[in-house]
Amino acid sequence: MPDIKQSRSPRFQAVLFDLDGTLLDTAPDFLTATNLLLARKRLPLLPAESIRQLVTHGSAGIVKKVFALDEQHPEFEPIRQELLSLYMANLADQTHPFTGITELLHILGENQIPWGIVTNKPETYTRAILEQLPLSPPPATIICPDHVSKTKPDPESVVLACKQVGISPGDTVYIGDHQRDIEAGRRAGTTTIAAAYGYIDQNEDPTLWGADHTVSCATQLLELIL
Repeated sequence: MPDIKQSRSPRFQAVLFDLDGTLLDTAPDFLTATNLLLARKRLPLLPAESIRQLVTHGSAGIVKKVFALDEQHPEFEPIRQELLSLYMANLADQTHPFTGITELLHILGENQIPWGIVTNKPETYTRAILEQLPLSPPPATIICPDHVSKTKPDPESVVLACKQVGISPGDTVYIGDHQRDIEAGRRAGTTTIAAAYGYIDQNEDPTLWGADHTVSCATQLLELIL
């Protein structure tokens, strides 16, 4: 593991991550919950890749695609709540940090660089995952939709995270696997990195999101950040 302290000064004073598809690979547990629900309803189960592309859109996106229901349909919300209940029961069974994340967090801790999470995932599920999958060092801030009036792509959540860690947006980098993450980071004034290894829709090209950098795997983050 490289000694960043002796090699050069860190490029940033704080690092912020989106959660699903950027910091953690949560798709396996979304797949479990979705297939349990499909089995209950005696419908065909789905392969892993079909779920990975939907995770970034949350439970609503999964219900829309998998069950072909829009939000106005009377069955939409009951099915979504059933899915969320199954997800809560399995949300940290197979979820894990992407390769390179654990090492990166360790080096950030050694260099006393605070890191945090800015996600559109509700706090109930975010906290539950982190309680069962503790990261070291722990995040200095966790910003969820519960904490802001406007979610990403609005910059409010990124600005709030910077305020909580006490670092200006100009000295912060925000990493995410969706265009809304990059837009939020840019509007907040942070440097941005597009995580092309995350949950990317088939018709999406992360290199077109306007991020300052794009990485194809999380192991590439260290060189850009430190």
